[in-house]
Amino acid sequence: MKKEILFITVIGKDRKGIVANISNCLYKMNINIEDITQKIVRNYFVMAMLVDIKDANCSIEKISEQLQKIGKEMELIIQVQHENIFKMMHRI
Repeated sequence: MKKEILFITVIGKDRKGIVANISNCLYKMNINIEDITQKIVRNYFVMAMLVDIKDANCSIEKISEQLQKIGKEMELIIQVQHENIFKMMHRI
């Protein structure tokens, strides 16, 4: 089965619970985390995730909406981008 990948980036002041809140949200939407990298840079939390949404129980819009809600609550910038858009932007 072919995967349907979303790129999720998260930036904000470091605090407890960022990864837990985001991964729990994804779990509830039946989304699999394929790859994750995170780092603290001068007290700022920076994370990039690749997630597979092929079995998700909601739309991309709902996924983005739920992540934006977490972003607002935790004062984070969360961006969601479909792999197809990323590929089109970086085509030569």
